[in-house]
Amino acid sequence: MRVATDIGGTFTDIVYINSDGQIGVEKAHTTPPNFEKGVIDVIKKSKVPTESIISLNHGTTVIINALTERKGARTGLITTKGFRDMLEIARGNRPDLFNLRYEKPKVFVPRYLRLEVEERMNYKGEVVKPLNEEDVKKCIEYFKKEKVEAIAVVYLHSYINAKHERETVELVKKLWPEVFVTGSYEVTKEWREYERTSTAVLNSFVKPVAAKYINKLYNKLEEINVKCPKFIMQSNGGTTTFEKAKETPINMVESGPVAGIFGSAMLGKILGEEQVIGFDIGGTTAKCSLIDGGEVKVTTDYKIEKTNVSAGYPIKVPVVDIVEIGNGGGSIAWIDDGGSLKVGPQSAGALPGPVAYGLGGQEPTTTDANLLVGRLSPENFDMEVDMNSVRRAVEEKIAKPFNISVEEAALGIIRIANSNMLNALKLISVRKGYDPRDFALVAFGGGGPMHAAALAKELGIKKVIIPVAASVFSAWGMLMTDLRQDDIQTFNIRVDKIDYEKINNEWHKMEQAALEEYKEKGIDVENVVFVRNMDMRYWGQEHTVKVQIPNETISKSNISNVVEKFHAEHDKNYSFRMDDSLTEIVNLHLTAFGKVEKTSLKEIENKSSTMEEALKEVRKVIFENSGAIDTKIYYREKLSPNIKIEGPAVIEEVTTSTIVYPNMTVEVDKYGNLIISTGV
Repeated sequence: MRVATDIGGTFTDIVYINSDGQIGVEKAHTTPPNFEKGVIDVIKKSKVPTESIISLNHGTTVIINALTERKGARTGLITTKGFRDMLEIARGNRPDLFNLRYEKPKVFVPRYLRLEVEERMNYKGEVVKPLNEEDVKKCIEYFKKEKVEAIAVVYLHSYINAKHERETVELVKKLWPEVFVTGSYEVTKEWREYERTSTAVLNSFVKPVAAKYINKLYNKLEEINVKCPKFIMQSNGGTTTFEKAKETPINMVESGPVAGIFGSAMLGKILGEEQVIGFDIGGTTAKCSLIDGGEVKVTTDYKIEKTNVSAGYPIKVPVVDIVEIGNGGGSIAWIDDGGSLKVGPQSAGALPGPVAYGLGGQEPTTTDANLLVGRLSPENFDMEVDMNSVRRAVEEKIAKPFNISVEEAALGIIRIANSNMLNALKLISVRKGYDPRDFALVAFGGGGPMHAAALAKELGIKKVIIPVAASVFSAWGMLMTDLRQDDIQTFNIRVDKIDYEKINNEWHKMEQAALEEYKEKGIDVENVVFVRNMDMRYWGQEHTVKVQIPNETISKSNISNVVEKFHAEHDKNYSFRMDDSLTEIVNLHLTAFGKVEKTSLKEIENKSSTMEEALKEVRKVIFENSGAIDTKIYYREKLSPNIKIEGPAVIEEVTTSTIVYPNMTVEVDKYGNLIISTGV
């Protein structure tokens, strides 16, 4: 049996697949701050025989939570003499040029904990000044007095030659083995000093938190007899070992959300849909990502906490290109000072949760609104729902101030939430030059199936796919992933001046390093697959375009094909190309996949139940523009393949409900997925 667990803001999910392809799912409440307890709780609740587990994959929000809540370690920075303020100077970029409320992001390391040492490399990686080890020793003594828990080491041009950084890290470990230390070369070998510094600092900031959490989780799993190989989901869409994750935890910054996006790509391939939008609505956030040609987009230009008034904090590690907003089932509805209805980004979270949970929540949420309009059924909650409390919360906080009915207020909450989610979907499609009408929407998470049809219709999307076990689909996505590691090396050269021997040697070196690492993890060489990309740009440009190239020797005979591919990619991204301009290679990007065994999707059997037996009830459900309509409610588990249902309809399962609007149809495919035709 293969198992995946995923910690969300409200629930912790588990998906388990046996050797016959049978899928089982379960949910338990997330248990902050002891998140590992939620994982153990959900394993026990699922009644999975732990001795039969042959592998466990895990996705976690612990790293992003530590960053956003500033609950990391007291961190110090050692850097090249003259550059201690680089972290604070940052970039002059402003997300909204004319926004007068712009605030410069507050640095994670105050100035008195940023120290300089004498050393210097030039841009070619040649030593200009050797490392002064006495300076490093003074830094260590000072940090000890200041009770620093973690250290980041970032030197100028170490992306091309990390000699001084390595020496410093080794010295710190020798003189102060208890402290957590990160050299920037361990997390990124791309140029751009500020971004490298930010990444190394944030990795050090969360390193003690990650080590503590992973160790506690590992020990708890061992206690309940889960002794199989254990892997953690990374932000690049692949997995890594528990030990490796402790070294560079910043690679887990989007550990949970990206698994669902990768799962969307895999499901799309199985169903013959190469162009899909993965859309995940959980308890706290909504996440979406665009998959073009079956490939998940990965970027190293990722930022946390970027808003219209803050530039955020760059993290220069490979992250699935994902847009995340603070809108989910637990998002709180409130009225701002101007009298406008807002939903999110504040969330009721797991504790106390929505009013419906009966755990002390007083603020109305999207989940409460969906209950009041009839889209959710109180009996599908794992606690008794007091509908009077839900009604009272919406009435007092939203309906009365606007002088409208409770039902109108609830529908208003849903519409505002939908509007917020629509903007996120536009950011990853229309705003990037893609027509959403060319894509299918894969909707999952507890809230995805409830909101997807309305959003798809608004965007002109014809097909919505609601996967089996939609509410725990991110965990399912983890079971479909391979081990993955990305090695990105700055290799700045104009195409007309390429040293072909040097560039091919660099690719070979990167591949050999990846093979050695996989050997240590017990992966056979024949199960390692390489994918090569190059970041390229026009001579004189600032930013790059990622171009996938064949796994072959680069030579004068095929470089023109690479350049032509760059022109095409640039045209696709920016709607113009300059065929007569010189082109430049900036970075080499090698992705190494370690293939692991996966269980194929199993076709579902024809259920013995009829459509009449699958029908649970008929109840009033309120729809936008249609009002309250008598709507058929179906049990999802009783629907057979190829059954077709006309909307309006609600298809219920224990952990979510799929909403089918009037004039839409839904069909069950051979795998049990619900395929909604929006009729646009």
